[in-house]
Amino acid sequence: MDWLGVSEFVAVVETHSFTGAAQRLGLSVAQVSRQVSALEQRLATRLLYRTTRKVSVTEAGQLYYLHCRPLLDGLRQAEQALAHALDRPNGHLRITAPVHYGESVIAPVLHRYLQDHPAVTAELNLDNRKIDLVAEGYDLGIRLGPMDESSLMVKQLGTRTHYVCASPGYLARHGEPHTLAELKQHQCLVGTVNVWRFKEPDGRMREISVAGKLRCNSGAALVNAALNGLGLVQLPDYYVHQHIASGALRSLLGAYTMTDGIWANYPRNRFVPLKVSGFIAALQQ
Repeated sequence: MDWLGVSEFVAVVETHSFTGAAQRLGLSVAQVSRQVSALEQRLATRLLYRTTRKVSVTEAGQLYYLHCRPLLDGLRQAEQALAHALDRPNGHLRITAPVHYGESVIAPVLHRYLQDHPAVTAELNLDNRKIDLVAEGYDLGIRLGPMDESSLMVKQLGTRTHYVCASPGYLARHGEPHTLAELKQHQCLVGTVNVWRFKEPDGRMREISVAGKLRCNSGAALVNAALNGLGLVQLPDYYVHQHIASGALRSLLGAYTMTDGIWANYPRNRFVPLKVSGFIAALQQ
């Protein structure tokens, strides 16, 4: 059996473009196009319709894809089983994580992991959207917050704490809130949603609508706004812990501090590759 062009064809179907397939496989667009064309010539069948705007799958192409996808999965599992048997992490590790957490926490761990395991190479994609790990070919995804129902394997790495903070200057001018109801009297620096979540002392969850003169989808920008005295901010510990420690920000409403999870997600597989399990262990440490 000749596998030439099969991986490229499957990648084009799943990414809906030659460019997406090239990025997934680490090839040039021209290489992907040549391999798929050669596959069509060998099969004497058109598998894809190509226009300047899009790529679509022919009826024959859809039938061929449905048979090829399980074969590629089986080949990948065979390679992973072999890697597992070698008893050392190796191969290419594709990871996705949220932007700021990836920069501040995941990347330093990954750098050390690559130094400790010379046979591993890695790609770290930082993106705040929820990525389909299987469809986009990732080995591991780092997720923050409450976990939804998922067909993926899930392992908790730890927890994060959300702090409400403000600068001493802001508090000197506007006073300090001591109850959740008092938040309505303050300028609140709002992120992607205008709701802050809290845990009552009795364990119940509360959601409080907040408002203020600034809304921004960047946690780093909100921290700077709080440091400059523009209002209160609620952010996870990895954004604010150093500023709380230095006194540049003060932690507020400690009785209502909110915590949630940090998770590793990875596709279900009979053999979890050592490159994945080893990196998860590094993150847990």
